[in-house]
Amino acid sequence: MMKKILMISMFAALGLLMACNSESSKEVKSKKQETKKEVKSEAAAPAKKVAENKAVEKKGQKVLLSTKYGDMTLLLYDETPQHRDNFIKLVSDGFYDGTLFHRVIRNFMIQGGDPESKDAGPNKRLGSGGPGYTIEAEISPEFIHKKGALSAARQGDQANPEKRSSGSQFYVVQGKAVTAAELNQMAPRTGAIYTADQINTYLKVGGTPFLDNQYTVFGEVIDGLDVIDKIAAVKTQPGDRPVEDVSMTMKLIEN
Repeated sequence: MMKKILMISMFAALGLLMACNSESSKEVKSKKQETKKEVKSEAAAPAKKVAENKAVEKKGQKVLLSTKYGDMTLLLYDETPQHRDNFIKLVSDGFYDGTLFHRVIRNFMIQGGDPESKDAGPNKRLGSGGPGYTIEAEISPEFIHKKGALSAARQGDQANPEKRSSGSQFYVVQGKAVTAAELNQMAPRTGAIYTADQINTYLKVGGTPFLDNQYTVFGEVIDGLDVIDKIAAVKTQPGDRPVEDVSMTMKLIEN
């Protein structure tokens, strides 16, 4: 995968160039009231199970991502077919085997997929490698950057106004707790319009809503969320590379 207000170095890591337009206090207050109404009405409705980051009813290709900290099961979304098919091909070809989570930022994300990270020396700068192509953006408001979201890294808007994705680099969201007020503040900047279920998901599991509508989310972790936390907690050196390498292998799971 090729922190700005609160995490300028984070944004630089993913190439995030986001226009942060300020909104009036009246707009904030109004949106906050609307969000509260949505959450309240959802709570008042008949008991309704909200997805807790598990795609129980979703079908699609699954991938087993293994590390020394445990395994994660990834579900690839059929709604993002170009990213899905590309990821399947790379996994099938063994492209990711031996690559590293080369950029790890606690309470943000863990990033990998740079082929140059294989057998990389301890002082080598990583994050610019790829398979030699990019993928057309498949950004959808249906998919948010909740904890466990699998998203494609990319270059920033100045160099990449079409928001095309890296051909191989990806990140998995850890994020942090999110409040309704924070969603109100973030939405005008990203253009996100959240459903009641999406609001409840962010309030329940957290994430990184400031990335919504900026990067293609093409899957999610449906098992092994604790592994994200373990990797995100490792000691890192300047540049956010783990002091001790965290390598991965992947394989397709037969449905």
